[in-house]
Amino acid sequence: MRLRDGLDDKIIDEISTLKGDPEWMRQFRHDCLKTYHELDFPKWGPDLSGLDLEHISNYVRSSSAMVSSWDEVPDDIRNSFEQLGIPESEKGDLAGVGAQYDSELVYHRVKEEASKRGVVYLGIEEAMKDPKYAEIFREHFMKLVPPSDHKFTALHGAVWSGGSFVHIPAGVSAEFPLQSYYRFNAPGAGQFEHTLIILEEGANLHFIEGCSAPKYNVANLHAGCVEIFVGKNASIKYSTVESWSKNMFNLNTKRAVVEEGGKIEWVTGSFGSQVSMLYPMAILKGRGASMEYSGVSLAGEGQDLDTGVKVLHQAPDTRSLINSKSISKSGGKNTFRSLVKVLNDAKNSRSFTDCASLMMDDQSHNYTIPVFDIREASASVAHEASVGKISEREIEYLCSRGMSEDTARGLIVRGFANDVSKQLPVEYAIEMNNYLKLSMEGNL
Repeated sequence: MRLRDGLDDKIIDEISTLKGDPEWMRQFRHDCLKTYHELDFPKWGPDLSGLDLEHISNYVRSSSAMVSSWDEVPDDIRNSFEQLGIPESEKGDLAGVGAQYDSELVYHRVKEEASKRGVVYLGIEEAMKDPKYAEIFREHFMKLVPPSDHKFTALHGAVWSGGSFVHIPAGVSAEFPLQSYYRFNAPGAGQFEHTLIILEEGANLHFIEGCSAPKYNVANLHAGCVEIFVGKNASIKYSTVESWSKNMFNLNTKRAVVEEGGKIEWVTGSFGSQVSMLYPMAILKGRGASMEYSGVSLAGEGQDLDTGVKVLHQAPDTRSLINSKSISKSGGKNTFRSLVKVLNDAKNSRSFTDCASLMMDDQSHNYTIPVFDIREASASVAHEASVGKISEREIEYLCSRGMSEDTARGLIVRGFANDVSKQLPVEYAIEMNNYLKLSMEGNL
């Protein structure tokens, strides 16, 4: 099933009816549509003129309903996920898995032992309708990322579909990660999943997100949203590997608020897509809250990847550490933007940013755009940036040891990105390293 292209009140009503929304959500979608029409496209960053929203379908659904057994997933969809290794990864060290195909979840399951510990991992629409979670859902949904944030969060609020809801009770540590995987298979369409994660005091979680899509000759849009609420002394690691096809406009929004003594780690690999605008944000609200960001992006021919991170220090003794790696080849463009803001009375806050860029040729571009807004005299904020090329001497040395030039370059690039890949789960680190290897060999 595929709704007609474009966006108006009738399409919103169709989506809301298909989703079985409560009345407040139907009205919320219409309010977001109004906000969407009032906001302009961003006047900075990559060129978005190739994205014609009047020729994007905002809802596409396979014939499959969501199930909790891979055997019940239709063969063609199951084969797509089997090629990505999702069923196999669930058999390993994962507490739960969600799989979304275009606009709808097709599979969602949490292991019994995690459920017994109080870990709640549901399809987000299930949580919205379940009397046990409907109130907490409504209290948190699009409160960190309001529809007025920018045009694409308003669009997301109007047409969102699918995603995951996670609630970890106080004092519970999810011993194994949860994973959601998003497969985008329809040409000329949009995917708008919403992830809502709530960690109570002292809780702990590792959440893994994977994204992929086949290539088409028309533009696709991904405008998902992630909201994370980290309670007192709670911690979360949010790992993402995005390997979109190169016709994708990836305009995702991710944000977390961290209470006293809490911690969030963003680990991000940005590959594929024609255009990316992705800037995870942490609001360090409580004393001693902290954020770490580790990200790597690879831009090749025809790609404009505009990525980065934002952190707001609101409380004393907060900490942030930013480590970015950017690689550009074959005329690709990489831009890293960072915003570090320290408010009055965020005493003794500390922030350090390290940006390293690797240029593979003379046609590519790498930019680093740091912004600092420091309003507290006792804060300590530092920034380092470097850019370089692969040394021909290193290439010659590796070739003398029997490597081809492409293999040598790939090895050096994977070493450059190792700080990030070593923080990913093994399966995703392998995927990232294989992507880097194939890209350096000209096979992507």
